[in-house]
Amino acid sequence: MNAIIALMLGVSILLAFIALGALIWGIKTRQFEDYEKFLAGTKYDSEDSLNDAYKMEQRRKQASKKGYMPPD
Repeated sequence: MNAIIALMLGVSILLAFIALGALIWGIKTRQFEDYEKFLAGTKYDSEDSLNDAYKMEQRRKQASKKGYMPPD
């Protein structure tokens, strides 16, 4: 009985370390940094606003390819 509990405890600790490692990896590789889309989501409610936002994002991408980044 004690062996089963020890095995379950060991497996759960191993899984916790794997989950913690995945979380740290995600933070280091900036997987969770999407603040601009999250905060700007409420700005673009109408179809025209969405089209304008899409065009602005395309212009920003083209400018970054050319080496010029406009200020935010």
